[in-house]
Amino acid sequence: MNSSFDKPVESESDKKRKLWRKLFLINLCISFILIAAFWLPSKLVQLQGFLNSPSVDIPGEGKLAKKEKKKPEFPPVQLANLLITKVATVNASSEKEYAYFDFSSGEPVKIHDPSSLEWDLAFRRSKVISNGGASSMLGKGGLIDLGPIGFDTVTEVPRENYVVDISTRTDTENPALLKPYNYNYFTHKLKAKKNVYAARTADNKFAKFQFLNFYCDNKEVGCVTIRFVYQDNGTNSFLKPGVNLSTASVNIAPGAESTTSF
Repeated sequence: MNSSFDKPVESESDKKRKLWRKLFLINLCISFILIAAFWLPSKLVQLQGFLNSPSVDIPGEGKLAKKEKKKPEFPPVQLANLLITKVATVNASSEKEYAYFDFSSGEPVKIHDPSSLEWDLAFRRSKVISNGGASSMLGKGGLIDLGPIGFDTVTEVPRENYVVDISTRTDTENPALLKPYNYNYFTHKLKAKKNVYAARTADNKFAKFQFLNFYCDNKEVGCVTIRFVYQDNGTNSFLKPGVNLSTASVNIAPGAESTTSF
């Protein structure tokens, strides 16, 4: 018996449907190939460049945000037995010039000579340096990355082993603070990491700080907002005088002080 009689005969409409289905799949595959050929290599190049860079300096004109004071976006929660936490914003949206910050005053400062001891941190968009090492021969500044820990759990910081600034082939940087943010490759937005940093100031005192935001009012990168605690008596403890370390994380105090500067 001829087995061909057992096979159903395809109609013309069935043949056309199969043909269109094949053509659709072929076009879909070609579209994916074209997308991969033109879009994926550029993204891989961007990713490689980002990973190889010591820090990200987002392109764009360094237009300053309006210099208007406002209430801090991140009001600090103050523990009764810890020194006062302050919040400050530094407008560092210039691509060429650093904006200098002084822990003792809690405000940005105008500096004509970088060897001055009147500043502790300097910001240029998303880049941060300290007043020590390659940035200043006189400054004692340095940084330590304490990791993503609770800000108020840091009741004291180390006295030694601070990382000072170094010179690279293209710039000056602090190895302890290269990327204090996470970068979203799809939205091209920066989000501050939860890390807390210990700082030794230019005059050999101590502070702790944490990044909160990197954006100005006009949505441009460069207005760096931090919260910080500064110890002005030269010790490395952020407890109020007479407070025992074992009671350092209780009792919320009302009316915490904060500052915001542009």
